[in-house]
Amino acid sequence: MATQVITLVGVLLGAMTSFFAASLAERAKFRQTLATRWDERKLDTYIEYIASVKETNRAARQTLEAHELGEDITTLLGEMEAAEARRSILFEGLMLLGDEEATETADVVNERLWALLRCARDPAGTSAGVRRELSLSIIEALCDLQKAARSDLAIGKSMRAGR
Repeated sequence: MATQVITLVGVLLGAMTSFFAASLAERAKFRQTLATRWDERKLDTYIEYIASVKETNRAARQTLEAHELGEDITTLLGEMEAAEARRSILFEGLMLLGDEEATETADVVNERLWALLRCARDPAGTSAGVRRELSLSIIEALCDLQKAARSDLAIGKSMRAGR
């Protein structure tokens, strides 16, 4: 009878151990799936936001160039404002999904872009050199944002760790 109890206890311990191991594995798998889903969404958000900043920057530069040539800039200003509205909406997604470093860097991108937009809306008194510096500073801030995004998404770290 004692051997039957010992056998029964062994079976119960084995079943409980198997259950807990399977539960832990499923929980880890669920967490990994969830993390992957959010990483994909973050990547899309970063790409869309950076693309919209580039589009807005391009529209502002075209507006300034047209103004220098004495052309009518009404249509270009409309395109620039539409690009800026799109960028503003995409920034909200970045604020929700990005980490602190990325959102702070995106704030810098916004400030520099807004300075260029102010010049495009009222180009009087702004030299071509200043406008060029503003445009280059936006590119520099975008590079910083890309680095922050890569860090947030752990791009490159896992690749190096696997070597």
